[in-house]
Amino acid sequence: MALTDEAINKIKGMVTSGELGPGDRLPKEADLAERLGLSRNSLREAVKALSLIKILDVRQGDGTYVTSLAPNLLLESLSFVVDFHRDDTVLEFMEVRRILEPAAAALAAERMTAEQLTGLRKVLGDLGPDPSVEALVANDLEFHRLIAEGAGNSVLCSLIDGLSGPTVRARVWRGLTQDGAVDRTREQHQTIVEAIEGRNADLARSWTTVHIAGVEDWLRRALR
Repeated sequence: MALTDEAINKIKGMVTSGELGPGDRLPKEADLAERLGLSRNSLREAVKALSLIKILDVRQGDGTYVTSLAPNLLLESLSFVVDFHRDDTVLEFMEVRRILEPAAAALAAERMTAEQLTGLRKVLGDLGPDPSVEALVANDLEFHRLIAEGAGNSVLCSLIDGLSGPTVRARVWRGLTQDGAVDRTREQHQTIVEAIEGRNADLARSWTTVHIAGVEDWLRRALR
């Protein structure tokens, strides 16, 4: 095992064991290196790596701290990683959306507050009668983000948010080339909102599945 990897694992062990908790300050570099049996260079590289993935927060002149370890923070790097996807994997991202987002809609039907529902309705109303493709896609992204947020599960919300990026180009492509895409999107969004407002989790799940599967099916045929 590389020395840096060993250092990462040892710090990780301190966090997962509860020895270091969210917001705790790490011991001074020299003390920690001696305690873990590591060189200061290996420890420094490990801290740098763990700070990049939001496990540690290096504060110049103050010290190094464990972050809040909140799911949205830890999964932030997912968005960065998925930006490197290849075009031939976009269908796989669509499949994952089809698995996760109907579940989020079902939870939203049970958990969304009146204020959140008002915000979701506003997104529907913000889309004018003849929107550009760019406006439609931006509206669509916000619509799905609000539903994921309304599910009341920060891990699920972060995963959905992180996975939305790779499908943006496909959404634009569909809006430009498929007849009736704008009206279909608007109508399906409306039915999803009505299901959520009616607190009908099964219906919200079903309509969201139809909505995403329709885009996935179009993309699958287009790529052939």
